[in-house]
Amino acid sequence: MATFLYRLGRFAFRRRRLVLMLWIAVLAAVGIGAASVSAGTSDSFTIPGTQSQKALDLLGKEFPQASAAGATARVVFEAPDGRKLTSGADKAEVVSLVADLEKASQVASVADPFAGGTVSKDGSVAYAQVTYKVAQADVTDRARADLKAVADRGDKAGLAVSMGGNAVQVKSEQSAGELIGLAVAAVALVITFGSLLAAGLPLLTAVFGIVVAVSAITLTSAFVDLSSSTSTLALMLGLAVAIDYALFIVSRYRGEIREGHEPEEAAGRALGTAGSAVVFAGLTVVIALAGLSIIGVGLLTDIGLGAAGAVAIAVLIALTLLPALLGFAGPRIMKGKLKTRRMRAIEERGEGEPAGVRWARFVTRNPVRVLAVAVAALFALAIPALSLQLAMPSDSSAAPGSTQRIAYDTITKGFGPGYNGPLTVVVDARTSDDAKGAAQDAVTLLDAMPDVASVSPATFNQAGDVALIRAVPKSSPSSQDTVDLVSAIRDRGTALHADTGAELMVTGTTALNIDISAKLGDALVPYLAVVVGLALVLLLLVFRSVLVPLKAAAGFLLSVLATLGVVVAVFQWGWFAGALGVDQTAPIVSLLPIFLVGVVFGLAMDYQVFLVTRMREEYVHGAEPTEAVVAGFRHGARVVTAAAIIMISVFAGFLLSDTALIKSIGLGLAVAVLLDAFVVRMTIVPAVMALLGRHAWSLPRWLDRVLPDVDVEGEKLRHLLAKAQDTEGTRDAEPLPTVRG
Repeated sequence: MATFLYRLGRFAFRRRRLVLMLWIAVLAAVGIGAASVSAGTSDSFTIPGTQSQKALDLLGKEFPQASAAGATARVVFEAPDGRKLTSGADKAEVVSLVADLEKASQVASVADPFAGGTVSKDGSVAYAQVTYKVAQADVTDRARADLKAVADRGDKAGLAVSMGGNAVQVKSEQSAGELIGLAVAAVALVITFGSLLAAGLPLLTAVFGIVVAVSAITLTSAFVDLSSSTSTLALMLGLAVAIDYALFIVSRYRGEIREGHEPEEAAGRALGTAGSAVVFAGLTVVIALAGLSIIGVGLLTDIGLGAAGAVAIAVLIALTLLPALLGFAGPRIMKGKLKTRRMRAIEERGEGEPAGVRWARFVTRNPVRVLAVAVAALFALAIPALSLQLAMPSDSSAAPGSTQRIAYDTITKGFGPGYNGPLTVVVDARTSDDAKGAAQDAVTLLDAMPDVASVSPATFNQAGDVALIRAVPKSSPSSQDTVDLVSAIRDRGTALHADTGAELMVTGTTALNIDISAKLGDALVPYLAVVVGLALVLLLLVFRSVLVPLKAAAGFLLSVLATLGVVVAVFQWGWFAGALGVDQTAPIVSLLPIFLVGVVFGLAMDYQVFLVTRMREEYVHGAEPTEAVVAGFRHGARVVTAAAIIMISVFAGFLLSDTALIKSIGLGLAVAVLLDAFVVRMTIVPAVMALLGRHAWSLPRWLDRVLPDVDVEGEKLRHLLAKAQDTEGTRDAEPLPTVRG
């Protein structure tokens, strides 16, 4: 692989105009395509194989008029203090507004609050349930505008009108988070390279890649329903890894120039060494993200594949466009912190060593104490993860002051929290001898349950063999009491089936969200096992060692657990919530833990590869194990530090998002990179490597013969180039005069 990338780097450098034009053509194609289509996104969830989805599919067949899969909105009316909605002008106004809702665009039905009993006992609060003919993804701007017009008219009449439900949701706009991340990245790159031009290339390629990736996602969304979070998360991950990958290659390129190689040769060598690490690191991220699709949740598949595509594009650009731009930059890329021979000699004698080298020497001199402190700190951070609670986003987690949150709080005040998440109970009596009797038994069963606030009479389909019952819990949709209630109803449904032959199923948004959370929770450990197993195999191939992969996997697990602990402490317990812009505590979004596992795995392998491959490179060249660790830090610590700061900044910038999922993922990824880069890879790794000594690089002979040699560190390439230099005296290998500055 290193030899192929070496040739690719030289080709892209030499044919830079062709490479640049090809990428511009790609950008134009996807950009024009994205601009010419009408894209649609969705935040709805489907989980085939679950009871809630099975019941929802049955309702779509037997109750088409109910539009069970359609978007919903809840329009809440509240009378001014001292007035009631049950009489006089206020009642007339509500009746008029409900009539306007029935005429609104795409509306299938509206449940009149006075006919349906959705008026509070004191008459101060009422709500109308609006069902749409189309799914949430297909609700048009005109339909939302009609809904808002009704609310505005009610407000002008003196009523307080608010709206909840998925029909009200609109695609979240991009915040300033990515701009802040870019600004911090620019500063970190300038400090690292000491050159505006060298710092600008990673930023330029990263922005180019993100535009291509987001345009491709937008184009795809015209043909496939994608989550509204897909492009945001692709932007977040793609931007971070693209800057990092370019940073490693540019840094290696400048190092090769300092060694005396011609620019074209330096580009080839940089891709053959650092480029190999980029390919491997990018591959691990792509596999981990694409693997999210096996969970079977549409939203997770969307964001996983979208982010994986962005990372793949970042790798391709780093391997082709970046060396082409290096060719355009020419010798100016070296303006900045070039060192004279005297300065290099001082570093070799250990005088004036950089902070990374001094830290590595400290760790390798005190490995036991450093390891104990670092591991204890990570375990302490992981303690809150024991209290992890999962739930899907709802109006209860909407930003305070938003119309969705106001509607949720108003219904809670007027009726109780359970009315925000009623359960849809379906009685499938197609195989029963007495459908009406089975439905009545279900109503009696539900009415007798202590956590059920109210039960509606059964409504039958046209054939009279499928019944629909509405049950309202006493507890909120995201509470554990409601989860227990859904489980209890399903358990008692087993007895109902034995007595009547009818099947009882629970569905609706609340039950669907509970099933999604349960499915994701159950999938977390198996997915984690798959990811860790993949890490062991890939690292075994890369480092040709048994202990190094085991150490890396253990460090990854510590990073994940500690990250989950921090996320729980902030979003669930409320620690530092105000400082981080978290408006309220709530259960962790169900998608977050398993998404973090996939992403953190990929990012952890980035730093593992970039740092430890240089250690192996020095060890293979004859350095003692401890000195190989220090040498790895000498060449890689500064770049890894800059890369980590850039990633942390990009991810932390997404705390400015107003979406709970994006905000929690931003914090989670920022903390994960912080812990993995500085605690695990730059503290625990050198301590363990110092303790293991030569045993760290041991590999049984039989396994060495079986494993393919992927040559990530470019050892075969060096032998090939050395042989070519000896036999042919190639012009590219001739040393340049030392650059003084």
